[in-house]
Amino acid sequence: MSTLSEIKTFSKPLIANLNKLGINTVPALLLHLPLRYIDETHLTAVRDLRVGEAAQVEGEIVHTEVSYQPRKALITRLAEASGQLTLRFLHFYPSQIAALKVGNQLRVYGEVRSGFFGYEMVHPSCKVVGEKTVMAETLTPIYPSVAGLTQASLRKAIATALNLVNIHPSAPREYLDETLPESVYQPFQFPSFFAAIKALHNPSVDADLQGLENKTTPAWRRLAFDELLAQQLSMRKHYAHRRSVDAPQFQPSKQLVSALLKSLPFALTQAQQKVAIEIERDLAQPHPMQRLLQGDVGSGKTIVACMAALQSIESGWQVALMAPTEILAEQHYRKMLLWLRPLNIQVAWLTGGQSKKDRALAMQSISNGSAQLIIGTHALFQDAVQFKKLGLAIIDEQHRFGVQQRLALRKKGQPEPHQLMMTATPIPRTLSMSYYADLDVSVIDALPPGRTPILTKLVSDGRRDEILQRVRESCAQGYQAYWVCPLIEESEALQLATANDTYALMQNEFPELRVGLVHGRMKPAEKQAVMAAFSAGELQLLVATTVIEVGVDVPNASLMVIEHAERMGLSQLHQLRGRVGRGAAKSTCILLYQRQLSETATARLKVIYESNDGFAIAQADLNLRGPGELLGLRQSGVPMLKIADLDRDAELLTQAKAIADRLVNDCPMEVERHLARWLGRVVELVKV
Repeated sequence: MSTLSEIKTFSKPLIANLNKLGINTVPALLLHLPLRYIDETHLTAVRDLRVGEAAQVEGEIVHTEVSYQPRKALITRLAEASGQLTLRFLHFYPSQIAALKVGNQLRVYGEVRSGFFGYEMVHPSCKVVGEKTVMAETLTPIYPSVAGLTQASLRKAIATALNLVNIHPSAPREYLDETLPESVYQPFQFPSFFAAIKALHNPSVDADLQGLENKTTPAWRRLAFDELLAQQLSMRKHYAHRRSVDAPQFQPSKQLVSALLKSLPFALTQAQQKVAIEIERDLAQPHPMQRLLQGDVGSGKTIVACMAALQSIESGWQVALMAPTEILAEQHYRKMLLWLRPLNIQVAWLTGGQSKKDRALAMQSISNGSAQLIIGTHALFQDAVQFKKLGLAIIDEQHRFGVQQRLALRKKGQPEPHQLMMTATPIPRTLSMSYYADLDVSVIDALPPGRTPILTKLVSDGRRDEILQRVRESCAQGYQAYWVCPLIEESEALQLATANDTYALMQNEFPELRVGLVHGRMKPAEKQAVMAAFSAGELQLLVATTVIEVGVDVPNASLMVIEHAERMGLSQLHQLRGRVGRGAAKSTCILLYQRQLSETATARLKVIYESNDGFAIAQADLNLRGPGELLGLRQSGVPMLKIADLDRDAELLTQAKAIADRLVNDCPMEVERHLARWLGRVVELVKV
């Protein structure tokens, strides 16, 4: 009795609707937990109602009418011993009018508001009271649902599943039995899995309603711990599996790396030296490196990646460096040429925007091995591209690539190549411990000396004329500026400034300046020409979309203006801001915002205004928007947490991480059962 179809009382439409929620089995139905709860266990007199609080009231309908002023609405007045309550329905059906006829006894539940006639409820839940109507004995759960699946149907289905699991002789006991040894839970005062499930689906009348809403009761904490532990176990299994796979071993470089470092006009920071050593040791191992190199904007990740590439090349293997945009890929290409040409390293360039002839030459050099370092975009993992001896894949801004894309590049090498992933979006500690637990993580936590701090200013759109004058003055002093817009063309849904219109306005506003435009819909050659002109100082003002978010390095650019900053995420704003402050000049980032900011937008802008610390900003972004935004495409196929919260349950995450390694080694069968419960199957995902 595992599938829903085996429960005879479940109709085909019910099963179809449950399937839409991702519920295909009885265990999945039991783990479909409430979003919130309502208290229908007692009645409240009208005189005791409080505005803003939810309550249940029972009384007789004394008036019902359809009103057309100020808008069409169904108005009903309910009377009980202490007063009257108005019910207002803005959307209604003829059947509702019939049910709300004068004289009926009605029980309603909803949030109390202050109306023209006193207390009122808008769209409360209603139940006509008859002789067999009983009062609820437990708090009423409200579940995530879909159109066509009522809360009553969901509650009945879950109650049926609970009863069948309890009494049906053919029901597998592991549906509600413990999956892991009792010793795992001894340090905690958690209820059993069975007790936790029952407490959340049928909380008693004296249950802690606030604790249930905040998911801090022992039952919620038990299930959050189990979910976090399943995630950790899955990640540790992948980590252990990777160490059983063969990979080329690269001895530490004896010539190329030292030659590179001697040629540089700067010295590595201690943070760079530390992570370079970690990567060097990984590359010398017989199993594939899977390391995430994270560092704030401008922390110097590229030179560390170049050192790793040289270690691979000196051992006779090829290296691929893949970036998500042609602008960023070309930036890497130019920088690597500058560093590696004096060392006689052959660097190839491969993107989708190349001419047919150039592409053929590049692919030939890749396949015959004459190209030692190959830099490009998504073109690198296409089927037609054949490496002779790929030993290391470096992926920049890794969160912008999907799992399958990174896997396709990794499959270009035999044996499996090492992989170094880089990100300039710092990853908060809890996110790193959970979704990236299968990777080794290196952090460059210091900026190179000489970097000037960026001054961030929040300015209302009403002061646009002042900002335009600021741009004029900065460019007149010999510096360059960015003006960033969120859209390319006008959108009826979002009336935001557009890059095309802004470009035309800037040309009119600044006839004395050379103004450029770059956006994602331009042809690659056009984008590269504009960016090259801006980098060479031929353009003074660059109007751009967020395509310049990563990889653009123009030291002379000291001013950035970002339109509609309130609509962007914190990490994106921080990345954009990092395009200035890359030279010796004092740099400023001006965030233009519209008036009447929402509470969330105000909180975001406050964080970016007060902090230049990428890790603090990323943590705030995690708290405000959840992990999905920071993870990007990497986790396609990897379940997101449904119960646990990385901020609220950070302590449980630490405990789960500590326990996972021991369980993988000591209790493999129990681990499989736990993963089957929480992930629906034994996890065999290929992780990259």
